[in-house]
Amino acid sequence: MPEINIDDNVDLAQQIRFVSHEIRNHLSVCDMYSQIIKKHLENDGYSNPSVSNALDCIQKSFQIIGMNVNDLKSLNPDNKVVVDFKMCVLRAFELSKAYVEDKDIEFELFVKNTSSIFIDENRFISCVVNIIKNAIEAIEVRGKISVLGEVKSDFAVLKIANNGKQIPLEKQGKIFECGYTSKQRGSGFGLNICKKYLNSQGADLELVKSTKSETVFKIAIPINMD
Repeated sequence: MPEINIDDNVDLAQQIRFVSHEIRNHLSVCDMYSQIIKKHLENDGYSNPSVSNALDCIQKSFQIIGMNVNDLKSLNPDNKVVVDFKMCVLRAFELSKAYVEDKDIEFELFVKNTSSIFIDENRFISCVVNIIKNAIEAIEVRGKISVLGEVKSDFAVLKIANNGKQIPLEKQGKIFECGYTSKQRGSGFGLNICKKYLNSQGADLELVKSTKSETVFKIAIPINMD
């Protein structure tokens, strides 16, 4: 019988937990938009642009779910392709708004310019959705979320800001640690997964600042030079 490496089992178990976390996130998006579609279909065939947008978002969510399910089959998936930075940001932005529910949140989206990036599109979108979702949760009732993109030199830079609850100063250095969370129902996997995913794609995620007035996260991705 081959010798079993305990560390390998621990790594596999951790990966399964990570993937399950992501699946739950995007299943909730699909469920919410399904309810929206149902309400509109009951409206005598009333045509509404939001229905079309919802269908697009559902399709993208299923793609993301498929990506995560595939991760169960392989611990080293590589699905990097050349995609447009601005288009990926727009898709993630639309998906993330499904989490707003009953809050009064003003959204600002501005992508100054664009370029091709070589990255796993679904992973990148998943990470952006996760960060915007966190921003929504940081806002108790009313607030603003800004998503600003720009290509600078050799990098595509995305900044996601919100004016919700501040991350305590003494905890800001721990937010990317596996298992760390400041939420009552949080798993502590979200930001850790995002940082690992982006690092594996040659990109980076950092907390720029978190003050009483504003919290800002930044993603930097090398542009495709080919």
